[in-house]
Amino acid sequence: MKKSKNIHFYIVALGFVIFVVSCAPSRNTGVPDKVEVSDTLFHTTDSTSIATIKWKDFFKDQYLQRIIDSTLKNNQDILIAAQRVEVARANLMMAKAAFQPTVNGVVSAAADRYGDYTMNGVGNFDTNLSPNISNDQKIPTPVTPDYFIGFRSTWEIDLWGKLKNKKKAALARFAASEKGRQMLSTFLVAEISSLYYQLLALDNELKIIERNTKLQESALDVVKIQKEGGRATELAVKQFQAQVYNTKSYEYAIKQEIGVVENQISYLMGGYPKHIERDTIITGQEFPEQLLTGVPSSMLLRRPDIREAELQLIAAKADVDAARAAFLPSLTINPYLGLNSFGAGLLFNGGSFVYGILGGLTTPVFNQRQLKANHIISVAANKEVYYSYHKTVTNATREVLTTLNNIDNGKKMLSLKQQEAQELTDAVSSAQDLYVAGYATYLEIITAQKSVLEAELQKNEIRKNLYLSSIGLYRMLGGGW
Repeated sequence: MKKSKNIHFYIVALGFVIFVVSCAPSRNTGVPDKVEVSDTLFHTTDSTSIATIKWKDFFKDQYLQRIIDSTLKNNQDILIAAQRVEVARANLMMAKAAFQPTVNGVVSAAADRYGDYTMNGVGNFDTNLSPNISNDQKIPTPVTPDYFIGFRSTWEIDLWGKLKNKKKAALARFAASEKGRQMLSTFLVAEISSLYYQLLALDNELKIIERNTKLQESALDVVKIQKEGGRATELAVKQFQAQVYNTKSYEYAIKQEIGVVENQISYLMGGYPKHIERDTIITGQEFPEQLLTGVPSSMLLRRPDIREAELQLIAAKADVDAARAAFLPSLTINPYLGLNSFGAGLLFNGGSFVYGILGGLTTPVFNQRQLKANHIISVAANKEVYYSYHKTVTNATREVLTTLNNIDNGKKMLSLKQQEAQELTDAVSSAQDLYVAGYATYLEIITAQKSVLEAELQKNEIRKNLYLSSIGLYRMLGGGW
């Protein structure tokens, strides 16, 4: 008979566990773990990437190196990101601590008045009448004090992996915060470098303007002399003079742009506007000759924003598992140890020493709707993080392919523009000789001088864009941190 009762007990217990487990939502959320990129998108099989080059090796300019170093130390966004990493680190510490029992030192005092028709009230009255107790053991009535000094603990046993998944999510988010900080470093290195090369390009534009101004002024002097000799008109002098004024006006527009860029660099460096020390030439600034992208998997692995998105996806999946485990019973153990007495004078008596332990399974019953809502939220958040991750990967692929195309076409454009500028420079000399000999008009000289100025400015712009594209590719492949 007793054996039959035990079997019935086990059957009921097993049925209860199956019922509880069946109440938990499905584990599969339909969200992939990774985003795959086709190798055919990248026309390269080289596994070497410029992203593996340290920024001090990629950027050889010593002025730029000092600027970048100062930016990475003093930029406000970098300092803010560092604190976010510390917050994530603290959350990870909390998640790890959840596995350990909490122990609280307790000093408490209470007073209870039990009714005449309660178990404690009747029990205390009977106890005081017993001849087996001493005067110290008599319970004060009608108000009964309760003093306790000691330790109380709570320890949740992780039966279903709820705490484990919370720790996994916290660990992934901590790693993601570090990747976010690295991504910010990559962005700042690229941004500062781009602004620096814009400064060099603007300086070069000033030199182009000054050089062409001198050529135009020289042509103006020739026309003035010819006017005095009766070989040129006042109209020709005015046209040459107007051209000089027009070219000089570019100088102040460029100086205004230089001030804007210098102020932006100062801001990113975490300081107030100041003059930026820099190299005097842009043509000597060269990056690695062969800009290799590496295979897509290597490219994706290096980019901090993609690694951050992957880690956020891991954290979101762990959140779903933790929300699912919340439907299942939790086992908690509550031990205590200390001194307990109903008399303050007896509290430190050896007979007041107490200890005990309470353990039990608790399962949610009337808060199922709240748990289901939390599970739905975690699943939706998991899908949102995946879509964001997918967006990051596709955007990275688009950026890299577009920039590679820009670099390839930019090199061809620069080569042609250099030839054009050289031809136009020769044309100016020829036009001046022909004008002096009487075989060309002054308008032909003005046109030639205007064309060579435009060609040199365009060549400078193309070279600047090539530098910016190279820097952009370095950033897009995850270099700079």
